[in-house]
Amino acid sequence: MVMTHDPISDLLTRIRNAKAQCHRYVDIPLSKEKVRIAKVLEDKGFVGNTIVNEEKKTLRIFLKYSSNRNSVVHGLKRISKPGLRRYIGHKDIPRVLGGMGIAILSTNKGVLDGETARQQKLGGELICYIW
Repeated sequence: MVMTHDPISDLLTRIRNAKAQCHRYVDIPLSKEKVRIAKVLEDKGFVGNTIVNEEKKTLRIFLKYSSNRNSVVHGLKRISKPGLRRYIGHKDIPRVLGGMGIAILSTNKGVLDGETARQQKLGGELICYIW
């Protein structure tokens, strides 16, 4: 098992690489936070299904593609890093590409997308942007 210093960056990079190669799915080492982020991506329609394999300790994320084999996910960007955490209030949550993308935040109510956090007036750590 490989130890990474930033597991969320590892998750985003694996999704980015899998979409570049048009893979159907990507397997990622399991963690609770990764499962929560994947659930937000699934709820917002950026990825297909997510399957947790407790036995192998992996999270399998099925990627979504359009009919002409273009990925639904166009880009991913890590914002808050282990060396520089980024915290924002609910009034400062950005709209990604004019609403075409989402910001993912870690709040005290769990991992949420930016729009939900704004509606519930919750700030927190700005994890990443996905469009």
